[in-house]
Amino acid sequence: MRAATATGHFAPPLSQHETAPHYFALAGFIAIALLAALPVRWLDVLSTYSTLTLPEWAPPAWLFGPVWAVLYVLMGVAAWGIWQSRGWCSALGLWLGQLALNAAWPLLFFGLHTPDWAFAEIVLLWFSIAASIVAFAWIQPWSGLLLMPYLIWVTFAAVLNFVIWQMNS
Repeated sequence: MRAATATGHFAPPLSQHETAPHYFALAGFIAIALLAALPVRWLDVLSTYSTLTLPEWAPPAWLFGPVWAVLYVLMGVAAWGIWQSRGWCSALGLWLGQLALNAAWPLLFFGLHTPDWAFAEIVLLWFSIAASIVAFAWIQPWSGLLLMPYLIWVTFAAVLNFVIWQMNS
């Protein structure tokens, strides 16, 4: 079946050769999103987490890796959707900015052991994710929706960060 273009005309379906770059781009966007996890690889996150006084509702340490893996894939697919629709644009600039903030949080919390600064930073991260969702939804609604679990998880993480900060002061 042929897909309608933005002008209402029908374009011929892409050949297998023509779709390959799109899948490479998808893999590239997922890889870029996964780069935000690199700081965690350099830090002793599990040991630090286990030494903290935690609220009883805090998730077990093993849960964070799988959750973040799924979120990074969703982030990459969402950005790829924007790139498919508009190419490089300001919405992807917001996305890159929130990825940088995402990567900085574990450095503050686990690396420098400054949960107060990490909390301030995660609030900035939350607003940058919200801005990315709005920008993405304007261009490609499903891309904005794919970022919603990320915002929900970061909301939870911000509350957890705050409570840990207060409990360990």
